[in-house]
Amino acid sequence: MAAKRDYYEVLGVSKTATADEVKKAYRKLAMKYHPDKNQGNKDAEARFKEISEAYEVLSDEGKRRQYDQFGHEGMKSAFGPGGFNFQRDFTHFSDLEDILGSLFGGGGSIFDGFFGGGARRRSPQGPGRGADLRFDLEIDFEEAAFGSERDVTLPLSEECKSCKGSGVAPGSRKELCKQCGGSGVVVSSSGFFQVRRTCPICAGSGEMITDPCRSCKGTGRVKARRRLTLKIPPGVETGSQLRLPGKGEAGVKGGPRGDLYVQLHVRPHDLFQRHGEDLLCDVPISFSVAALGGEIQVPTIHGHAKLKLAPGTESGKVFRLRGKGLPSTQGYGKGDQLVRVLVEVPVDLGSSARNQLEAFGRATSNRNYPAAAGFEARVKAFFERKKDMGK
Repeated sequence: MAAKRDYYEVLGVSKTATADEVKKAYRKLAMKYHPDKNQGNKDAEARFKEISEAYEVLSDEGKRRQYDQFGHEGMKSAFGPGGFNFQRDFTHFSDLEDILGSLFGGGGSIFDGFFGGGARRRSPQGPGRGADLRFDLEIDFEEAAFGSERDVTLPLSEECKSCKGSGVAPGSRKELCKQCGGSGVVVSSSGFFQVRRTCPICAGSGEMITDPCRSCKGTGRVKARRRLTLKIPPGVETGSQLRLPGKGEAGVKGGPRGDLYVQLHVRPHDLFQRHGEDLLCDVPISFSVAALGGEIQVPTIHGHAKLKLAPGTESGKVFRLRGKGLPSTQGYGKGDQLVRVLVEVPVDLGSSARNQLEAFGRATSNRNYPAAAGFEARVKAFFERKKDMGK
């Protein structure tokens, strides 16, 4: 008995091949050795089975890792008794259906009798779940901080009330499709394949509507506008998503409704900048308060708060107010508020204020401005080093 060939060799790919490269190689070889293109050729049939086995292993991350480590011996536990069996072990029928669709001139084919066994079937079209919908909603910062309720009106597909979603005019009924006899599929033979395709006349439903409902034109659904009340929880931010189960499109033929996903976008605020659950607020203070210290009032989303400043507070210093930020969307705790003080330089000084400020300047020295003194020292050191280098 001939030894089994290496799976990578069978597909003609390297051991570092990506999943897409493996799939591309398989599709190319499957088209070449497909039994329908090589009728009566036993070698082609055996080759087709061989590449299908190789693809089954190399397209599965777990099986491929096991094969790379233990070789063909490692595959004995992956397949049933007697080794790989196409009917039992091949799982990539969707890929093979694409190939069949190319061969037989149509997509979505369903096939039975493959290598002596039945392949997977699709059932005729029955009740179908409605489509999910996405709705983008812009809200104010205050709504995001405290939560709110918003009424929105959405265009949706609703079940037709005239026919109750059946698509048939009142007083009429559906008839069995004459093309497929109510099975929803048509069967044709090609080589040793028995190919089953969705019936093109009834689209797989097995039924025909000879007298369609005038309200929905036989679709079973009509366009309508639906008003919904959205509950926005406190603490949401841009990118937060609300899911409303069963508030999407109506189902087909009595199927369940889809879901509605609301994507939130929070408008910027003119006082607060958000950083997660924390808020940052820039508060201007006067030069005299920064120099002498004092108590200031700062706004928070919970009301005003007092903040005590020490003498010599520098512009840009950040203070933290615990628990004054946004509530957690998880339902516990609150963030903090960060207060950044910005010293404002006075403008439009009168003569009296100007004289006093000039006197103040004469009364101070470098020791009153340690940052400026340090800066001057670093500048002086730089130019001295430059001079020593002769630059």
